[in-house]
Amino acid sequence: MSLRFRQLQAFHAIVETGTVTGAADQLGISQPGISNLLAQLERHTRLKLFERSKGRLIPTPEAGVLYQEIDTVVRGLDHVAQAVTDLQNKQAGQLQVASPHSLSFGMMPKLIAEFSANKPDMSIAFQSNYSTKVQEWVLAGLFEVGICELPLLYDSFETEMFQFETLCALPEGSPLAKYDVLTPEILEDEPFIVMGPEHMTHRRTREAFHNAGKRWRPRVHSHLFKNNLSFVKEGMGVTILDPFVVKFDREGGFITRPFRPAVTIEMAIITSKARPLSAIGRDFRKILSAELSAYKM
Repeated sequence: MSLRFRQLQAFHAIVETGTVTGAADQLGISQPGISNLLAQLERHTRLKLFERSKGRLIPTPEAGVLYQEIDTVVRGLDHVAQAVTDLQNKQAGQLQVASPHSLSFGMMPKLIAEFSANKPDMSIAFQSNYSTKVQEWVLAGLFEVGICELPLLYDSFETEMFQFETLCALPEGSPLAKYDVLTPEILEDEPFIVMGPEHMTHRRTREAFHNAGKRWRPRVHSHLFKNNLSFVKEGMGVTILDPFVVKFDREGGFITRPFRPAVTIEMAIITSKARPLSAIGRDFRKILSAELSAYKM
């Protein structure tokens, strides 16, 4: 006996709708096509599956048994077909993104929300961590798309590089606000809230003061720009911030000024050379690139 799925699907639709017309509408094929598939199924099974009554098809007891057996299979394959359609239309699948903490407090949630607005069946995996950990995650295949600060620790990534200029943040009401641009000369002996000594902003700010022959006075050490900004709001000093924390802070309580010589931050979008990106990954990388480009120097 050779049963084909289309025959079972037609039978299932007739039971569900009660008519050949309804089954044809449900499956998007002609009424003669439905009738032909039903005839094939009855011939192959050698079972009478329906009785006609007032224009409707009434399932026989044998049809009831057969329906119970195939219902899960037909519905399951329908779900598979819908999943394929959703993937083709980029409505399903999984977005897998990792970023540094500084992008996780505003920019990334906003961008992910906008990207997923018309994709109700898409699942999302997002995590933030230090840049070294983001690189490890992408390398291991735990995330498709990563954003990280330089340096890159591995040569296994496809990359797109970006450079951003930092800003100097001051407590609201600081007398330093009278300056349009802040320099080592102006900020000599001013207490600083700084990133860890290995961070590029720490090294570059220290070099700027050293080259100017001025004393730099770090007071508070932290490892998140968001934390540094909180200390500024408490009046404990000034800090160098990336543009993302400044852009997405909703609380206020601080002001910013350019710092010269400019202290820059280099970042990269990274994906694995060893694994092809999904269609969703490719699309998100494109909009992420456009978003980051708006902040470039």
